[in-house]
Amino acid sequence: MSREFSKIKESLAAWSEIRQLLRGGESGQLVPVVIPKDRRGFAWVALLFLALYLAGTAVFAGGPFGFLAALGSVLLVFVAAVWLWRRAIIEIEEGTTGVRSRWGAITGTLPPGRHYLWLPWDRVDAVVDTSTEIPYSAPIVACPTAENVPLKSIEFFLKFRIVDPVAFVRTIGAGNFDLVLSSAVQDAIRQRSRRVHTERAYDLRGSDVGDMQEALNRQLGRYGVRVTGANIPDVQLPDAYQQHLATREKVAKEMSAFEREWELTRKRRIDTLLMEIERAKKTRDARIVEVRAAANTARKDVARMLEEHETEAQRVRWEIEARGRAELTSAENEAKALRRLAESYRDNRAVLHYELARRRLDVGARLAESAPRPVVVRTAGGAGDSSALSTLLMAQILPQLGTGNGRLRPSVDHTGDAGGPAGTAH
Repeated sequence: MSREFSKIKESLAAWSEIRQLLRGGESGQLVPVVIPKDRRGFAWVALLFLALYLAGTAVFAGGPFGFLAALGSVLLVFVAAVWLWRRAIIEIEEGTTGVRSRWGAITGTLPPGRHYLWLPWDRVDAVVDTSTEIPYSAPIVACPTAENVPLKSIEFFLKFRIVDPVAFVRTIGAGNFDLVLSSAVQDAIRQRSRRVHTERAYDLRGSDVGDMQEALNRQLGRYGVRVTGANIPDVQLPDAYQQHLATREKVAKEMSAFEREWELTRKRRIDTLLMEIERAKKTRDARIVEVRAAANTARKDVARMLEEHETEAQRVRWEIEARGRAELTSAENEAKALRRLAESYRDNRAVLHYELARRRLDVGARLAESAPRPVVVRTAGGAGDSSALSTLLMAQILPQLGTGNGRLRPSVDHTGDAGGPAGTAH
């Protein structure tokens, strides 16, 4: 495990060495920022003055010497222009960003590619690696735990990337950023170890350090830096505590062996129980088959019995229906007979009424014939009293009239002493 902090620095180098420094570092140190040397000079000005001199000579000398001077002047002007053009080319490598300044003031950035800086006061102050995730390792020594037990060391690893090269270069720079980052990492690690119990210290390996990453991003964000990943790859405990843990590990191994042995025993017992359960299931299935067969037989018997009972019930129903139909027919016949008898009675009653009426008439006639008839005895109108003789005669005649069966007898007239009729009998 590394025992030293990663070092971050910035270097001054020529344009040809920038790529090697950004990718490989320098003497084992990380170089995210390189200050390029300004390769532009003013030699082209001397060539320009010389060309002006030759041009003046060509003007005043004339002849072949003047022609040669004019040709030399043109050639020097062309060389000065090519020199100026070549020195003005700035090539920014892919994945890096150039910080442009004018008269020492930062004016912006240059993206990857070829650029031209014609004016001598325009220059590139720094080339910053903005695409590479720079690894940073920080082994922290003597970190106390919650029980105030100092851990031997905790190695913290993170990756960061420069997202704002202008803020990084203008605000802090690579050298100062190394101090700030190491201090922030140590503070975060010590705060985390203070929340962990010593016996759980190994749990820090590979634990979630998202909160630490967020805290570092809050601290380093103002410098244009963003932490893209972090973890704790290793934790070392004090020697005495490691011996204690070794004893605990030994006990844990013995316990693990006992647990494995017990697990094997438990599995054997479980397998035995499972075999017995399977046997019981087979026996249960056989009995279920027997019960189902008996149930099917019982169902058949019950179905046959139900069919017999249903047949018997059908027969009884038919007998009852036949008996009922017979009784109904008999009752209908009897009703018809009674109705006919009633009609006969009604007809006989009319006949009887007629016969009764006829008999009543006969009886009335006979009674009328045998009924006594009134006898009117007429006397003389002028006689005051009847004579004794007439009275005696009347007494003798009346019984005879009463027994004459309705036959009229000749009337007898009685006359009085004065020689008139005494009465008339009919």
